[in-house]
Amino acid sequence: MTPHSNFLLLLLFCMIKVSSYAQNDSSLPTLNIGDPAPPLKLHTWFKGTPFKQFEKGTVYVVEFWATWCKPCKAAMPHLSDLAREYKDKVSFLGVDIYENKTYSVKNVQAFVDSIGNRMDYNVAVQDSNFMEEGWMVPSGDAGIPRTFVVDAEGRLAWIGHPMYLDKILPEIVNNTWDIKAALARRNLAKHLEALSKEANYQLNMYLGNREKPEDPGKPDWALLVIEDLITDEPQLKYTPTIAWHTFTSLLKTNLHKAYEYGKMAIVTTTYEEPAYDAIIDAIQLYSKKVKLPVEIYRLGAKAYQLTIDGIPYPEIINMGREFSNLA
Repeated sequence: MTPHSNFLLLLLFCMIKVSSYAQNDSSLPTLNIGDPAPPLKLHTWFKGTPFKQFEKGTVYVVEFWATWCKPCKAAMPHLSDLAREYKDKVSFLGVDIYENKTYSVKNVQAFVDSIGNRMDYNVAVQDSNFMEEGWMVPSGDAGIPRTFVVDAEGRLAWIGHPMYLDKILPEIVNNTWDIKAALARRNLAKHLEALSKEANYQLNMYLGNREKPEDPGKPDWALLVIEDLITDEPQLKYTPTIAWHTFTSLLKTNLHKAYEYGKMAIVTTTYEEPAYDAIIDAIQLYSKKVKLPVEIYRLGAKAYQLTIDGIPYPEIINMGREFSNLA
């Protein structure tokens, strides 16, 4: 590298570090595990026995959904099974949010009626957008389905996707759930996610033109930036965004290292599931730009199979297309 290049790279490192440290505090949500559960404000109850507040001594599962949300609908039978299993210990509440402004309460009632026993728990719709603003927005989790578990002390014990309730609900009900450890895990996840987003903005400058196979970008620079980021925060190494940039850069510079890195990336869980999609997407994108060896394609096939194995609700996915892509 020229002295000018070294200066620019050093300047970039400083920019990343300053912006990352500045974001650390703001990356944490204002509503988090361990906080008192926000109040309820519901407009209409469609099923179950209405209640206005959380009673101490009872565990509550509050799940946010919408009529148009296919994953929400797929989760309903699972939630119903859990509601029946824990009927004497846990109160389940589905709260309808994010509906189109033209969609009326009557429309939601008709939907709930059509679902029948597949939605076998308390169901209500929010009053105005109170539940969105009081729960979803401050928690930092805007996507649905999204589940909040309120423990017997009235605290938020867990926030996440309903597919994981089987694992965490028994501990919360049995009072063996470590709420401090759960908070630490969530804060770390939010911290890593924020750092990854900031790094992605910087690393995109070194990708080159995706439409021009002859333009490789500056993969060596990207790898140097990634190395510096990982020195500061080792747990970034296999996060999805960093995995994508690392793997794509290695595909252009060292195929053996790309393969070895990819093997670890698809078995290492960070703040999300392992970076299957990062490896698959990189192979699909660069297969037209770089002559890839057989083992790289085998790695991609393994990543795709692991993705298929982890699909929570296969019934809403075109599985034929997924297996075709795998092939």
